[in-house]
Amino acid sequence: MTTKYVFVTGGVLSGLGKGITTSSIGKILQARGYNVTAVKIDPYLNVDAGTMNPFQHGEVFVTFDGGETDLDLGHYERFLDIEVPKYHNITSGQVYYSVIRKERRGKYLGQTVQLIPHVTDEIKRRIMLVTRRERPDVVLVEIGGTVGDYEGLPFLEAARQMKLEMPEDVLFVHVALVPLLSTTGELKTKPLQHSVAELRRVGIQPDIIIARSPKPLDEGTKRKISLFTNVPLEAVFTSYDVDTIYKVPLILEEQGLGKYIIRKLGLEDRPAKLDDWVSFVNSLENAKEVVRVFMCGKYVKLHDSYISIVEAIKHAAAHLKVKPEIVWCDTEEIEKEPSKVTELNNADAVIVLPGFGARGVEGKIEAIRYVRENNIPFLGICYGMQLAVVEFARNVVGLKGAHTTEVDPNTPYPVIDITPEEANVKDLGGTMILGNRRIKIMEGTIAHEIYGRAEIQERHRHRYEVNPRFFNALTERGLVFSGWRVDKPRVEIIELPTHYFFVATQFHPEFRSRPLRPHPLFIALLRAAINRKHELPSPYSLRHVTA
Repeated sequence: MTTKYVFVTGGVLSGLGKGITTSSIGKILQARGYNVTAVKIDPYLNVDAGTMNPFQHGEVFVTFDGGETDLDLGHYERFLDIEVPKYHNITSGQVYYSVIRKERRGKYLGQTVQLIPHVTDEIKRRIMLVTRRERPDVVLVEIGGTVGDYEGLPFLEAARQMKLEMPEDVLFVHVALVPLLSTTGELKTKPLQHSVAELRRVGIQPDIIIARSPKPLDEGTKRKISLFTNVPLEAVFTSYDVDTIYKVPLILEEQGLGKYIIRKLGLEDRPAKLDDWVSFVNSLENAKEVVRVFMCGKYVKLHDSYISIVEAIKHAAAHLKVKPEIVWCDTEEIEKEPSKVTELNNADAVIVLPGFGARGVEGKIEAIRYVRENNIPFLGICYGMQLAVVEFARNVVGLKGAHTTEVDPNTPYPVIDITPEEANVKDLGGTMILGNRRIKIMEGTIAHEIYGRAEIQERHRHRYEVNPRFFNALTERGLVFSGWRVDKPRVEIIELPTHYFFVATQFHPEFRSRPLRPHPLFIALLRAAINRKHELPSPYSLRHVTA
């Protein structure tokens, strides 16, 4: 069959949930047996998201092939249970860089290189590359930002051209805000009308409107939207506020969105098989027992900075039929007022989060010391693992002043040091150890018990590692290196078998967690937290340490 394209645009303001809407449309089509994938367009001039501050743009999602991408690719992977390659994230930086390089090589010899057709042709080429390489039935293309942004205009123009070239195979879905006026309780459609007017000004008439609002639209509001946007009444849908993002495909399917898209694209309608998804959502909504997970890091004021970890916790919690309560712990605050670390007594489990740089580091180290000494279930991720090694070196091995050279290049005990392949790297963008690496799990360890196999693949994003000079000093005092890179002697997992649950990883397990296939490390952490709450022996500690 001919590949179909669904473009998702947004209006009024950013952060409306276009990524969730795109993922939900994909889920609805996938449930009907169609092979679906998704592409995210980001109009910024960065080549990728790798050098961007999480406070500004949220989490950097890492693909299996080493791409540092927008966090929406994480939503696509989680909702569709697929692995999305890095070329599915298209940025203005990539597009203009490619066009300029082609011009320098003489590709456009004799031509005046212009926005149209050269830039728009490059955008279309990158979208079509997905079709040529993967042969999906449907490609969802989410255009970041909002309609009316100058930087997004070339992408909208490329989408308009694709509709002109393939009128039967391209569909436009527009997501826009319909706010609820608190003073009158009235839903206001004018912002949505203006955003559609902006879209039509660049030559795009939306086929479907999805209104983002606090509550479902009433029939009168739908009719007003239909009248002023030239969209049929049956093509106006609501994505209203729900307790969990995973419910969005279900509420859109219930309104008939799937059937309408199928009809508009000329596809065969099939029953939507969403029973497993419904069960997962029910587990999220109906769980009674609460497990408190403290998330300790320095980007905690913007929760999207750690969105994949948050979602991985939810996946594991649904699997175990418990309700996660996430408590954000700012390690900068612990640095300023060390007594605040005792708040971790209220935690059932603690995760020390990834990050870079010196800010908040001593707070993280203090949090790790506290959970280690008080037998609180602990998971460290990436920088969280490195700082667990620093804490152990200082407070158990007795190496006063031990540190990572990332923070203190002159430390007398550089237990964490830059990897050899990163030592002479000058360019910061796209040069870390990125993407999948094979890892050997040592038999007889907690990690082996958790994973149940001897070799795994996990995704990475780091430059520093446990310094081989200190392997013996650390292991002689009880730290276990239970996971190693297959291709080189690099520590990937550490654990303390005499602790109730103490595991940390150099890799990022959160990127591979899925709603219906939760990651085993997060299941293990929450299972240990549940046991400790009930004063039971640890389910994973090799010595069955009690709470």
